[in-house]
Amino acid sequence: MKDLNHHHLHYFWVVAREGTITAAAETLGVTAPTVSMQISTLERDLGVTLFRRRGNRLEITPAGRTVQRYAADIFALSRDLLDAVAGGGLPVSQRFAVGISDSLPLLSAHQLLEPALAIPPEEVRVILRADKAGPLLGGLTARTLDLILTDTPGSPTDPVRTENHLLNECDVLLFGTPDLAARFAPGFPHSIHGAPFILHTENTPLRRGLDGWFARLGLRPLVTAEVEEVGLLQLLGQQGRGLFAAPALASELIQARYGVEVVGRAEGVRERFFALTLEGQPRNRGVRALLDRWHSTSG
Repeated sequence: MKDLNHHHLHYFWVVAREGTITAAAETLGVTAPTVSMQISTLERDLGVTLFRRRGNRLEITPAGRTVQRYAADIFALSRDLLDAVAGGGLPVSQRFAVGISDSLPLLSAHQLLEPALAIPPEEVRVILRADKAGPLLGGLTARTLDLILTDTPGSPTDPVRTENHLLNECDVLLFGTPDLAARFAPGFPHSIHGAPFILHTENTPLRRGLDGWFARLGLRPLVTAEVEEVGLLQLLGQQGRGLFAAPALASELIQARYGVEVVGRAEGVRERFFALTLEGQPRNRGVRALLDRWHSTSG
């Protein structure tokens, strides 16, 4: 059997990650025909079809998925080899790559990651990437990510089969500056009818939970802003532009960082946090530390 051409394999891996030959060519700094030729050569050498065209995009085949998994491991091992040589042969820390859903509050993500962050950095090197669900699932499939932190469990309709691990479920609290807390904490929750409020955008589980809670109690807060980026939302809350909601998991961090106080609890509104891992993927030390600490598994 002929030797595997790693140059061809790398072109394939980038195409699988980017989703189109055009995007891969831009990433690689070459022309699209060059990429197509490299993929065709790899398919001929392996004797399998790696992609099928579906509209303007390429759909990876089952054989392509297999090659993609091995390619991710090969290139991860290559990076470790280069790091080891650059470090004079010293032991290389294990890579733990985490994707964080852009709907997940970063302070909550920090709390959830604490078990892995507690491992000495010379043993585990943590890599964090925040993005939307689609690209993160792509990273999990390509094995450039070991785990995804999210507030939404994986679905059977997702393009990749994942294992859902329920890490934490907690109450949702309302926060405000000391002045706003003094105004609206007495008589809570009915006191917040007409109160200035900064809301998450409608595509988040937390917003849907709050909308249901407002409706059940007949509350109509004065919405001063709807914000997709959670960090910006909390900064606006720090400036006193309105009350805001956040998971109780990070309550102490939120109060310390933004100088706000708890106004009350949104009764019946719960926030859930999940870790998604690739079905059947070996778990490195960072994944094990995180799952062992939170130890609740769902689905």
